[in-house]
Amino acid sequence: MSCRIDRVVDGEDSVVLRVSGRIEAENVDTLREVLGREKRGVVIDLREVVLVDREAVKFLAFTENNGIALRNCPAYIREWTDREKARMAAEDQA
Repeated sequence: MSCRIDRVVDGEDSVVLRVSGRIEAENVDTLREVLGREKRGVVIDLREVVLVDREAVKFLAFTENNGIALRNCPAYIREWTDREKARMAAEDQA
């Protein structure tokens, strides 16, 4: 199974990127590119994500730290992204 990204316009000033499948290292660049094209507010919906790897977790934590909301985030991904954000904050303070 691969990663699929569906773009849904959510009102006048918001876009939802619905991600499904697996998010692995090779998908992070694609997701980054898609996010970079958006001029509106963006939300990433993770309801249909079944697996993420470390690079994906790092990317999701970074994007959330930069104001992009993660919607319908599975509990295990939320736990990993929270740990990654704490690790990034500790590195910034060092």
